[in-house]
Amino acid sequence: MFGLGTTELIVILVIVLIVFGVGKLPDIGSGMGKAIKNFKKASSDAEIDVTSEKERLDAKRNEKTKNA
Repeated sequence: MFGLGTTELIVILVIVLIVFGVGKLPDIGSGMGKAIKNFKKASSDAEIDVTSEKERLDAKRNEKTKNA
């Protein structure tokens, strides 16, 4: 994945256990899972509008002129 082998993953896991303790691991895991879920949802649901405000106003004005 990122060039991490088994040894590196074990060292990272041991460091996480030392820093956070065994009791906090489920909370950290669920928090990370929720964060990833929310990120995926936000990236798939939201469309970014890069049209400038002036262009949007011009388009609305053109639609009103065509309809009138």
